[in-house]
Amino acid sequence: MAATVASSLQLMAARPFLSFSPGVVKAGAAILCSNPKTVLWLKLTSPCNISSLNAFRHGFRSSTVKFIKVVTKAMSESNENKPVSGLPIDLKGKRAFIAGVADDNGYGWAIAKSLAAAGAEILVGTWVPALNIFETSLRRGKFDESRLLPDGSLMEITKVYPLDAIFDNLDDVPEDIKTNKRYAGSSKWTVQEVAESVKQDFRSIDILVHSLANGPEVSKPLLDTSRKGYLAALSASSYSHVSLLKHFLPLMNPGGSSISLTYIASERIIPGYGGGMSSAKAALESDTRVLAFEAGRKHKIRVNAISAGPLRSRAAKAIGFIDMMIEYSKANAPLQKELSADEVGNTAAFLASPLASAITGAVIYVDNGLNAMGIGVDSPIFKDLNIPSDKH
Repeated sequence: MAATVASSLQLMAARPFLSFSPGVVKAGAAILCSNPKTVLWLKLTSPCNISSLNAFRHGFRSSTVKFIKVVTKAMSESNENKPVSGLPIDLKGKRAFIAGVADDNGYGWAIAKSLAAAGAEILVGTWVPALNIFETSLRRGKFDESRLLPDGSLMEITKVYPLDAIFDNLDDVPEDIKTNKRYAGSSKWTVQEVAESVKQDFRSIDILVHSLANGPEVSKPLLDTSRKGYLAALSASSYSHVSLLKHFLPLMNPGGSSISLTYIASERIIPGYGGGMSSAKAALESDTRVLAFEAGRKHKIRVNAISAGPLRSRAAKAIGFIDMMIEYSKANAPLQKELSADEVGNTAAFLASPLASAITGAVIYVDNGLNAMGIGVDSPIFKDLNIPSDKH
């Protein structure tokens, strides 16, 4: 089962602090003293830029102003006790379980990083056959560069759980899988067992992320897809979301958030994205709406999906034409740039935060706007039209 897989998370507005007293104005780390004819700025460690003095005129109406000595503190001093300006994404005290992290270059990893940067504790579920390689790479520091967070620290993963989300419980597992050497040494990796393990270890979670998909016949046109291949795609890519939420919902604190990853093939024709995968993504989005209603009414949990653009991940390379899709997007999307995994991760952090407290049952597009396009403007047919393009 392949996994489909931060920049700063705080939206900070730097505003000068203004306090008026007779003849004295403090602006950030500057002291303004005045008389009717002169204005004196005493600058400290950092400059404070003020575009206009109109806002201060009413403070200088008297003909004489006495100089008042004001003691100011350097701007670089700790602001721990000061209120934070802007709208920070704060997930401190929250715990996230991310299903489908098997390497450090997919959307699942990027989401984990963004949630960690916002303060959340990270648990991950990794496909059993990939577990040893993932844990070994993590332990040996091979992911250290990609674990780097905006504050200079490294993302910590509290625990890695073996997971195969196409099996709800041990009774569903066929004998050939139970005896498969790639599963040897691992236990309690069905969805129900993983949920029970997380409950035993941590009691509860706040955020659930479904970042996994698999279509064994993805390279086949839909007409050539077998029933077995089609149903396997739906099982691994869409029903797995239903199963995860079903088993993790009792562990989720009210006000929590569940997020899955989808793709525009759910609603548009993407030749080459076959094997029933387009159908699986359509089912995933339909389920998102129904689950939002059921989980919202029963447990006050929000359920949303992110429709992400193409990413050059290891899992996406299995499709076989990911580079072509990336170039097509860069040529035709409103924003002519390659999509960053961090941009999807940051959207997930927003959706998991209180800032998105009224958003549920939604599909959020993070694809540089490609979903809005009705035609491919790079077609030779449109060569004579004056279509804006980023030439750089």
